[in-house]
Amino acid sequence: MISTVLVANRGEIACRVFRTCRELGIRTVAVHSDADEHALHTRLADAAVRLPGSTPQETYLRGESIVKAAVAAGADAVHPGYGFLSENADFARAVLAAGLVWIGPPPEAIEAMASKTRAKHLMGIASLDHVTENDLPVLVKAAAGGGGRGMRVVRQLTDLDAELTAARAEATSAFGDGEVFVEPYVEGGRHVEVQILADTHGTVWSLGTRDCSLQRRHQKVIEESPAPGLTDQLAQELNELAIRAARAVAYEGAGTVEFLISPDNKAHFLEMNTRLQVEHPVTEAVFGIDLVALQLRVAEGEPLDSDPPHPQGHAMEARLYAEDPATDWTPQTGTLHRLAVPNGVRLDTGYTDGDEIGVHYDPMLAKVIAHAPTRAEALRKLAGALDRATIHGPITNRALLVNSLRHKEFTTAHMDTGFYDRHLPDLTQPNPDPHAPLAAALADAHGRSRFGGGWRNVPSQPQVKRYAMGDTECEVQYRHTREGLTADGVRVIHADAGLVVLEVDGVRRKFEVARYGDGDQVYVNATTLTALPRFPDPAAQLAPGSLLAPMPGTVVRVAEGLAVGAAVSAGQALLWLEAMKMEHKITTPTAGTLTALHAEPGQQVQLAALLAVVKPT
Repeated sequence: MISTVLVANRGEIACRVFRTCRELGIRTVAVHSDADEHALHTRLADAAVRLPGSTPQETYLRGESIVKAAVAAGADAVHPGYGFLSENADFARAVLAAGLVWIGPPPEAIEAMASKTRAKHLMGIASLDHVTENDLPVLVKAAAGGGGRGMRVVRQLTDLDAELTAARAEATSAFGDGEVFVEPYVEGGRHVEVQILADTHGTVWSLGTRDCSLQRRHQKVIEESPAPGLTDQLAQELNELAIRAARAVAYEGAGTVEFLISPDNKAHFLEMNTRLQVEHPVTEAVFGIDLVALQLRVAEGEPLDSDPPHPQGHAMEARLYAEDPATDWTPQTGTLHRLAVPNGVRLDTGYTDGDEIGVHYDPMLAKVIAHAPTRAEALRKLAGALDRATIHGPITNRALLVNSLRHKEFTTAHMDTGFYDRHLPDLTQPNPDPHAPLAAALADAHGRSRFGGGWRNVPSQPQVKRYAMGDTECEVQYRHTREGLTADGVRVIHADAGLVVLEVDGVRRKFEVARYGDGDQVYVNATTLTALPRFPDPAAQLAPGSLLAPMPGTVVRVAEGLAVGAAVSAGQALLWLEAMKMEHKITTPTAGTLTALHAEPGQQVQLAALLAVVKPT
């Protein structure tokens, strides 16, 4: 039996595997980069081994270093998690060659299915080797890995070469494999997948369908099980195809077979992921199982029951990212001060209060999972939990998730993979609480009053505070009188540094207020404010046309031939930044002349660093 498991991964999935191992009495070993020295997965494990470096290429993608770490720590088994080397057949062979148990499918099955090109060949599907105008639109995809990395939709033939180059670079960075291929892009399709689990005795379970159609940059955002709206015939076809794919490669362990369902209800095979999926908790909730525990059982050679358990109810999962969907999904960094969700839902995360969100890895903070008897109840439960969650720190996609779950197209199960292409502007419209600034000001005044300030002005002169809510600035005023705090149109029932109760039009509302250290950020319920100085600093002005880094990252490319003095057109790409395993294009908003360029390939830049200046024409 397995006694010690090393997880060859980081973050949320490492913590998830450790949780099951602890319940089973199995010791755990973490590996960590220098950037992850104090990460939650490093702290949770019974032992940890350093992988020198910070980038994935230096650390989590170095299979020989991970195998050495497992041997040095006395582990007898390796769990790959997902991403990184989880679908790397050579890594699986190296683990087995070291005398360790590989908690995954045989290397031959990985080799057959983990490469999307080989998987399609096995299923009798050819990729597009010569793309013509008649083939458009097409999808460029990385042959290895997943998570939407190395994927590009191409609608114009003139863009194909550039997108192939970008996809190769992103795939190499994320998976250590730059192979890409091209396939037809199905417009208006739904992304539906089937969870399978197979043992070493010939039993293959099909554990129902999942719908993962809500995606940004081809990476899933909201998933659910079972997939709604499928006919019984189509659901049966998908399950049979998944079992056939597993049996074709003598599969063992957990895996997922993915399909694109066209508007005319035809199933198109996409790939088989030879690993555990990010969205596996919805299947666990519906079938009442622990997939990691079953992976361990299969790896130990134990048989599965002849039939899988019976599904019950409906489950939904939302991925909480540190990103700003309103600004091209820009990743965010900084301190996660507080992350908490209401009771009754499951929270899988690789972070805890006070942890730093860095630039080297995926920006996913957590997964929130709700299970209920029906889809409508699960949807309401998840949306309500996200709405009431406490998330203090960098900008997140929380509001987008809530708005998506409550959108009519989703509630009626008429969504497809183009959901965000159609609705993103509406879903990201700011909707701040108009009374949040007043609550923040009153809480701040209470905090300062304990130190002798706050009430020295004459009663006739109001106190004034300025805040920014996103791109909007506002000013609030209040007075402190013998009768207490007063503000126009609002009755102040209670105010202290952490809680403000206001009565507006006869309705009392509570505002929980938090502020950390000397920072300017103020968190009022689900609204984030930035305290502004009474009088702006005139020295803080930037030259017109200044292009700033939207996130910390690495300059990976500068447009060919770009130099100071060059004429540029509106929307022209000047350079590319890589942050959190994704590439981000920096474009000029207007036509003009490049008067300054402060970036070069390989350069590390900080948030808001000046990259270039374009003098508008």
